[in-house]
Amino acid sequence: MSLTRVQKAAQVAGRTMADRHTPFIHNEWYVVALSHEISRELMSRTVLGRQLVLFRKEDGSPVALDNRCGHRNFPLSRSALEGDTVVCGYHGLRYNERGECVEVPSQCNCAGISIRNYPLHQQGPVIWIWMGEPEEADIDKIPAMPMLDEGWVTSEDYMHLKASYVYLHENLLDLTHLSFLHAKTFGTPDYARAKFDTEITEDRFWLKRYVVPTRLPPVWAKPTGLEGRDAARITTSDFVSPALHIVHAEFYDIALDESERPDQRIKTAHIPTPETATSTHYFVVHGRNFALEENEVTGFMHEQLMAAFDEDVVGLEAMEELLASRSEEDDFFEISLTADAASVAMRRYLKRRAEAEAAERTSPQAAGGAKTALASA
Repeated sequence: MSLTRVQKAAQVAGRTMADRHTPFIHNEWYVVALSHEISRELMSRTVLGRQLVLFRKEDGSPVALDNRCGHRNFPLSRSALEGDTVVCGYHGLRYNERGECVEVPSQCNCAGISIRNYPLHQQGPVIWIWMGEPEEADIDKIPAMPMLDEGWVTSEDYMHLKASYVYLHENLLDLTHLSFLHAKTFGTPDYARAKFDTEITEDRFWLKRYVVPTRLPPVWAKPTGLEGRDAARITTSDFVSPALHIVHAEFYDIALDESERPDQRIKTAHIPTPETATSTHYFVVHGRNFALEENEVTGFMHEQLMAAFDEDVVGLEAMEELLASRSEEDDFFEISLTADAASVAMRRYLKRRAEAEAAERTSPQAAGGAKTALASA
């Protein structure tokens, strides 16, 4: 089929944006697990295409190593944890928390045998991992989740998403889909048509939508006491990093003077960590600054929110299945809308960073460094 001028322009624009084929960004902090997931049991998890083994030392500190013995690649997650060392279940090689082999039962010398370990940092309910160059793992660069430092009540959860993390970020920057994909949960018909502001910088992408007046869905109306009232729902979508997106919302009765309105806000950290090119670990930390002593509110809101986020998973997976089924020879295009400005800029940013990092890894200087390291091993 012949394409129209608009469709051809959309094809050209699409080649500037990150998608399911874009390389991973390694020099970034990602969440590898919820804190309660890592224990004294060996746990396997794939991050950025690498299989890891996770566990806690006897003092409670978390450890991440490559999930393979350096001898013949037996999965260490299927091995044994003894004290603070992992004993390979194939030939008994023993590794400490730094990935160094400290014992080979069949010989006296084990010098030079090692596997990679990864810097970790626990921050409240989540554990961050650095998958890039170890010397660049600065914990001051871990993106902030303000709800953890402000005394808010929080809850957390995990979903496995069989789709690219790129599309999850895009989903979160354009919330006009709430009126449709989430029509049965926390979407309202007026959401997609509400006015919005956009702010785009070199590496931050921000969109604020003003749904005023509106009737809040139950997940917000019941806990705030705004059922049956004309209310304001002002929502900010903030791309913080390739590993973190925060949605902030405030609610109030529009009949009240500003000085009379209770401060009722929520912040939800959506935390995508790429597993593979087409699958994502989707972590969520939700916080609120009202009804702090009411545990039943926490349970109610968490259940309602996770039902809505599961709709995102279903929708994004349906898109991924369609993309996987198309032929590369197809006359494929995606036409962006006005509301997509922030998400298009974000996808271009991800592509620039990913390709720049990939080019740096394959540069002559990097290759020379790798040869030097190999020669000295």
